[in-house]
Amino acid sequence: MKTLHTLLAATVLTAIAGTAMADETVVQDGYAFDRNQLVPTGIRAEVGTTGYGGALLWTANPYVGLALGYNGGDISWSDDLSINGTKYDMEMDNKVGYLNAEIRPWGASGNRWAQGVYMAAGVGYIDSQYDLDKRNKNSEGSIKVDNSTFTGPGGVQGHLAYENDIAPYLGFGWAPKINERFGVFGEVGAYYTGNPKVNLTAYGDLTNGSGVLIGDAVAAEEQKIANDNKYEWMPVAKLGVSYHF
Repeated sequence: MKTLHTLLAATVLTAIAGTAMADETVVQDGYAFDRNQLVPTGIRAEVGTTGYGGALLWTANPYVGLALGYNGGDISWSDDLSINGTKYDMEMDNKVGYLNAEIRPWGASGNRWAQGVYMAAGVGYIDSQYDLDKRNKNSEGSIKVDNSTFTGPGGVQGHLAYENDIAPYLGFGWAPKINERFGVFGEVGAYYTGNPKVNLTAYGDLTNGSGVLIGDAVAAEEQKIANDNKYEWMPVAKLGVSYHF
């Protein structure tokens, strides 16, 4: 799977390069991309599921733009993460750099609201980590591990990470301009990361009435995360504001 998403990322990078370096004389409506004009045409600030940060923006023509950005930090929309049907308390450390081509089908329509609709395709460098913990709130509580219920004092803690991954990205967004200089945007999408690395460890004195050992349940939960297709994707949702030079 790692080889597959690396190949996909390389393909997307090639497509971005081809889009950005399109023949400067063959552009609709008389717009030409000046390949010597490397100065960004705008900036934006953003916050979302991959942290907070910003991006530099380039406009090749009304239909095509580029965004080079970074999101990081421990911000999250939720303090828990659902894995294999149960919830862990979560502490997040995001590190995501990205390069996206933004394709605007109605970029020259004359309607600023329609002009803001775009599809984003690109790649990201993912180095995000999640510290996980779920525990009984008291000695009479219970938790579920691999769909088995365990009682007694203790819990399960661990670490889940998407480390040093180059991942292809696909998203959809809306970035209308409020006036000539300022705009807003929202975007949803997903990185194809492959399965994350995960390590879980039980602590305390957890027991199961059916004779299931906590160590076996923890090992089974790790294997399911490592092999379940739904964990190959990292969802993205973010909002922000932009300024255009």
